[in-house]
Amino acid sequence: MQSGGQQTAAGAGGMLELDGLRRRYGGVTALDGLSFTVPPGQVFGFLGPNGAGKTTAMRAIVGVASLDGGEVRWRGQPVSPQIRRRIGYMPEERGLYPAMKVLEQLEYLARLHGLTAARARAAALSWSERLGLADRGQTKIEALSLGNQQRVQLAAALVHEPELLVLDEPFSGLDPVGVDAMSEVLAERAAAGVTMLFSSHQLDLVEHLCQSVAIIHRGRLVAEGTVKDLGQAGQLRIAVRVAGDDGGRWAQDLGESARVESNTGGTVLLSLLDRADAQAVLDRARAAGPVEHFTFQRRKLSEVFRDAVGPATASAADPAGGTSGTGGRHL
Repeated sequence: MQSGGQQTAAGAGGMLELDGLRRRYGGVTALDGLSFTVPPGQVFGFLGPNGAGKTTAMRAIVGVASLDGGEVRWRGQPVSPQIRRRIGYMPEERGLYPAMKVLEQLEYLARLHGLTAARARAAALSWSERLGLADRGQTKIEALSLGNQQRVQLAAALVHEPELLVLDEPFSGLDPVGVDAMSEVLAERAAAGVTMLFSSHQLDLVEHLCQSVAIIHRGRLVAEGTVKDLGQAGQLRIAVRVAGDDGGRWAQDLGESARVESNTGGTVLLSLLDRADAQAVLDRARAAGPVEHFTFQRRKLSEVFRDAVGPATASAADPAGGTSGTGGRHL
């Protein structure tokens, strides 16, 4: 699968800017001066615990939610109704007409974005086939499984060939086959130069698809950067295995320079307080026997997330897997 960070040519896509977004609902602050930039032609992950303000920010981008302050810009211009016609939006909650048939729904939405009847029909047929819905064209939305409804939602966001995609929990309700199909489509769109902002609690998918992410908590930006840079920040970690020492005895009593995090079949994962201590640890391991494995390891995105929002909040948001609940109020 292609990486979501690739694009066909430098500058092929547009840049999305969120500048000081503020929004309150009564006594609740949903967005508190939120600012970050989505580079052109990237699949950009937008992360945060439940209630962090992600949905409010995404709705503000497409004009569904108003702002108390700040500005959203696309290609350097404030987002206007005309610009919004070039945006594809996939909300977390179902945004389809349940009594309409699949092709009828897609054609209707394409026409709303300015496509002619002929182009709308062709685009509806093309995306239905691309997303595995070719045999569901005359089926009413309400008769589809939740996974197929999610595929229609993505087709609806893509049917007018948008320059910018804003996707709120696009993998919700999909089986592994559906996840793979949608991941492939997102990577293809990014490779074609489409700029993409999407939220998900499935951080393994975000880590695989995205080149960069922004993490928000309580309406504020708490971490931003490339997945690689965020993973390399913080304490250095190394994984070491010494032949014949499944218990990792060689790593006992390393002192204050290193801390053993885990031992898996003799492969000891260590956190180093100082990067210079890596050589000392290697020397200690060599003294104990042949070193079969020695690698530096970066933090997983789930660890970056927990560090950014706090372990209790991260646990409540279930960032490691599954999807966010659909009950209650989304901010």
